[in-house]
Amino acid sequence: MERFTEKQKKELQLIGISLVLFVILMIAEHANLFPDTLGGTITLLLLYLVPYFIVGRDVVRKCLIGIKNRQLFDESFLMTVATIGAFGCKEFGEAVAVMLFYQVGEFFQGYAVGKSRGSIADLMSMAPDFANRETEDGSIEVIDPDDIEVGDILVIKPGEKVPTDGIVIEGSGLVNTSALTGESLPRPVNAGEQVISGCINGETLLRIKAEKEFDDCTVSQILELVEDASSRKSVTENFITRFAHYYTPAVVIAAAVLAFLPPVVSGHFASEFGTWVLRACTFLVISCPCALVISVPLAFFGGIGAASSKGVLVKGSNYLELLASLDTVVSDKTGTLTEGRFRVAMVEAAKGYDTDEIIRYAAAAEAGSTHPIAAAIVEACEKPIPQSRIKDVRNVVGKGITAKAGRDTIAVGNRGFFDEEGIECPETAADISGTNCYVAKNGKYIGTIIVADAPKDGAKEAIKEMLNAGVKSVIMLTGDSEKAASAVASELGITEYRAGLLPQDKVSVVEGLIENLRKKAGSGERADKKRGRLAFAGDGINDAPVLSVSDVGIAMGSLGSDAAIEAADVVIMDDDIGKIPAVMRIARKTLGISKQNIAFALLVKFSCLILGAVGIANMWIAVFADVGVAVICILNSMRMLNK
Repeated sequence: MERFTEKQKKELQLIGISLVLFVILMIAEHANLFPDTLGGTITLLLLYLVPYFIVGRDVVRKCLIGIKNRQLFDESFLMTVATIGAFGCKEFGEAVAVMLFYQVGEFFQGYAVGKSRGSIADLMSMAPDFANRETEDGSIEVIDPDDIEVGDILVIKPGEKVPTDGIVIEGSGLVNTSALTGESLPRPVNAGEQVISGCINGETLLRIKAEKEFDDCTVSQILELVEDASSRKSVTENFITRFAHYYTPAVVIAAAVLAFLPPVVSGHFASEFGTWVLRACTFLVISCPCALVISVPLAFFGGIGAASSKGVLVKGSNYLELLASLDTVVSDKTGTLTEGRFRVAMVEAAKGYDTDEIIRYAAAAEAGSTHPIAAAIVEACEKPIPQSRIKDVRNVVGKGITAKAGRDTIAVGNRGFFDEEGIECPETAADISGTNCYVAKNGKYIGTIIVADAPKDGAKEAIKEMLNAGVKSVIMLTGDSEKAASAVASELGITEYRAGLLPQDKVSVVEGLIENLRKKAGSGERADKKRGRLAFAGDGINDAPVLSVSDVGIAMGSLGSDAAIEAADVVIMDDDIGKIPAVMRIARKTLGISKQNIAFALLVKFSCLILGAVGIANMWIAVFADVGVAVICILNSMRMLNK
């Protein structure tokens, strides 16, 4: 993003011109170049109105539009009334100074908002502008991404964005996924593999077959999540909105009372009215709530932007606030803590056979199966038996499979299947958790293949980081067996887990854990708002119900199902569970900055309001209480952009 936009450059020029004229007029006034007569006063007023309208015409225009639409009591109204009052009291220099420095504050605010949107703008820019569709005669037509249909053949040239999710049917190379995942290292793709929308193709041409229309693809879902995020306000932001709604009219009424009541009560209305009007105008400038109204949402917006730059989409600032107070993290096992795909972990061979033989025979029988375990065995086989030699395949669902490989009969299955087939097999001696696939040749046991779903790289460290970040317990829920769950939990350092669960069982467990957190916090609505929060991390379609009932649902966006992503409140685009402690730190920093802004702004404003009401604070102090506080709070919020 460039340093300043064209609009900001124009605003800066107007501020600069106004400042130069203001300084010249202040020097001329203090040098007594204008006589203290009616003509001299009118001349000075007209000259001061030039820099006033150069820098403040937009503020005055917004004030008039607000009055016309009966929407008073905003910052423009306060600034306009206060400066007109100052002109009426012949404080011309102070009137221009208030408007000038108010616009300086608005400039900082606009720059800060634009900068905080930078990382989110990167996400928004990943939407493709066009797609190259291959026609039946082989020619290429350039179409709008919205016109893509499922089954279309799309050509992705080097440097172009992938317009929709699809399968690579020709070509191989590297794609840049940084806009989606925050990962700078390009990902290799080959024919037969899926590629998702929003990625940027590398240096080779790819042909893909569209699996989704543009409205349903990954990039469209992400853009929708980003657009919806700003509509979900945090508790802190809602407090500021409600506060400003009552605060602004209250201070306008108080200023009116301050202008008229003291001179009426004193009995010297004519002589004291001007003094009290100036105090009321000072009071109005001090009371302007822009520091609160912009700096707190800006902190949360910066937090969402910081998270998105790391490949984590937070669907609203309310969820960012909940992440700051996580007490318990509950996680699914497969695809979240583990890789989500089976691999051969170990092979035990009977006497007279080697491990390569066991894999080769098992792969021959499993070659026609679509089961994930069968796929893992076939993938592990380096020298498969030709398919032409395999026949008479018999598949017993959930138990095993037999096939003829040349003259040999091969059987692969679980212990129950082997018992039914009358094949004796020993207990495995391996100290590895997984699924045991027994292999027999011509009715005789020849070995055992142990297939397991391995923990993700970094999952153990991520759990450690969560506990160090203040999470009190990490719990694993899985539909797998007790043995498999116990092994994964032990390897990852998880002390609490539940195994053999159906989707509805996971919902019940999470609801019970949330109820326990409520009981710990005590009774009443206030206690419930302050209790520790529970997050659930999952990726499958069966996790959608439990993601919905959690305080914060976290979905794995790369491998995760559409249903899980839709139900979740936070989406991790590269399936790295290590992003959870990172986004927790961002959330806590965001909340800390917003609270600092609230405390600082209220302390300074209320102190200056009292000083202004009794006549100690002049218009210059009022400028600091308004613009100075706003700029300090905005700069404080901008610290989130470096996280």
